[in-house]
Amino acid sequence: MNLAEVRRFLDRRWDEELIPRLVDYVKVPAKSPAFDAGWAAHGYLAAVVQEAHAWAAAQRIAGMRLEIVTIDGRTPCLFFDVPATHGLGNDRTVLFYGHLDKQPEMEGWREGFGPWRPVIEDGRLYGRGAADDGYAVYAALSVIAALDAQGAARPRCVGIIETCEESGSPDLPAYLELLAPRLGAVALVAGLDSGCGSYDQLWVTTSLRGLAGGTLTVEVLSEGVHSGNASGLVPSSMRIARQLLNRIDDPATGRVIDQVFHAPIPAERLAQAQAAGRILGEQVWRQFPWIGCSHGEGGFAHAMPTTTDPVEGILARTWLPALSVTGAAGFPGIDSAGNVLRPRTTFKLSLRLPPTVDGELATERLQRLLEADPPYNARVSFVPDWGATGWNAPATAPWLARAADEASRAAFGREAAWMGEGGTIPFMNMLGQRFPDAQYLITGVLGPKSNAHGPNEFLHIDCVKRLSAAVASIVAQVPA
Repeated sequence: MNLAEVRRFLDRRWDEELIPRLVDYVKVPAKSPAFDAGWAAHGYLAAVVQEAHAWAAAQRIAGMRLEIVTIDGRTPCLFFDVPATHGLGNDRTVLFYGHLDKQPEMEGWREGFGPWRPVIEDGRLYGRGAADDGYAVYAALSVIAALDAQGAARPRCVGIIETCEESGSPDLPAYLELLAPRLGAVALVAGLDSGCGSYDQLWVTTSLRGLAGGTLTVEVLSEGVHSGNASGLVPSSMRIARQLLNRIDDPATGRVIDQVFHAPIPAERLAQAQAAGRILGEQVWRQFPWIGCSHGEGGFAHAMPTTTDPVEGILARTWLPALSVTGAAGFPGIDSAGNVLRPRTTFKLSLRLPPTVDGELATERLQRLLEADPPYNARVSFVPDWGATGWNAPATAPWLARAADEASRAAFGREAAWMGEGGTIPFMNMLGQRFPDAQYLITGVLGPKSNAHGPNEFLHIDCVKRLSAAVASIVAQVPA
C-alpha cells in the first residue's frame, strides 16, 4: 500500500467533499434525546442519519450493504457492512463506531459564531458536533474507499453510527443485540469518538472514566418567605445542599472522599501517563481557558489548576473520581432576585468515576450518601439518571502497537502516544464485554481547546486528515 497516495486521496476528499458536508451538518440542531424531549417530532436526528445514508449510498464501495436500522421508540442507527478484499475472508471484522447526535447549545460563543452556525477560521471548523463526532461516519467510509482505491488488502469492515451517545447511549444495547449476529468476530474496534493530547501525532485512548449522576433536591419550605423574617431560624436549602455535597468531596481540595468511588491505577496506565506527560508537559493544564491566568513566566495572576505536574494532571482527569455541579434550579435570575428565602435548591450532579468502578453500584452509593440523615430533617431526594461504567482497554497486541507507531510516523511524523481520557463512552464498556478478545483503536480529534460540549467547539481540519490516513494504515495491517 502506498500511504502517500492514500493520504492524497483522503486530503482531496476532505477538502472537496467532506468539510462542505460537515458545514451543512453543523447547521442542524440534532440534539441528543436528553436535551430534546421532542426529538422524534422535530426530526433532526432522522435528518442527519438520512443525509449520511444518502452520501454513503452514493459512494462506490464494492459490495457495501447499508441501511438505517430502527427499533420502535428508539433513536435511529446507521449500519454498514463492507466485505473483505483480496480473499482475506469475512469472519474477522473491523468495527467502526461513531454518533451523529449532539450536545445542546451552551452560552459563551464568540461573536459571529454559534452552535448551528459553521465558521471556518485558521484551519478549524467551528460549530456543534463536527468533531464530536459527526465526522466519524464520513471518515470511516472514506478510509475504506481510500484503501480500495489503492488495491490494498483489508478485512471486512462494519459500522454502527448511533444517535443517542450524548445521552449515555440508552438505545445502543438494543441495537447491539439486534445487530450482533451480523458483526462477525470483531478483531479491531475503531472508535472515532475520543480525544487527542495534541494535534501532532496519533493518540490512542487506553481508558475512559465512568459516570454517576442525577438530580439532588433539598426542600425546607412549601413556598418562599421574607428573608428578614425567616433567615437565621429557617435553615437555607442552599446551605443544606452544600453540607450534603461535602459528604462526597472535600471542599478544600476536591478529592472525592468515599473509597467506593476510587480504584487502583494499573502499572501500564501509570507508565503511559508518564510518557504522555513527557510529551505534553504544561499543555496538560494550559489547554483550558483559565480566567485571569497569565500563563507566563510570572506564574498565575488568578485561577490555578489543582496541579501543574503533567503526570498528576493526566491521572487526575483519567483515573481519579471528580464531582461537578453541571446545572441548578430554584434560583431566580439576578434581576428578579428579591430578599426571599428560597424554598428549595436543586443541583444537577456529575460524578466521574475511574474506569474500573461499577457505575450502577457507584450511583447507588451516591444516592445513599446524599439522602441519609438529612440536616434539619429537610426533604432530600436524589434522582439518578446516570450509571455508566467506564472502560479499560485490554493489553495491547504487539501488531497494534507496531501498526499504530508506523501509522503515526507516516501520517504525522511522530510515534503514536497512548493515554486515558476523562470522558465516558458507554458504548465502549458494552463492546468490551461483548468482544473481550478484540483490540481497540479508540481515537479522535478532540484536542487542546477544541472544547467539546462547550462554546466554540471546533474540528481541527489538518488533524482529521492525518488521523484518517493513520486509521487507514492500521486497518490495512489487521491480521487475517
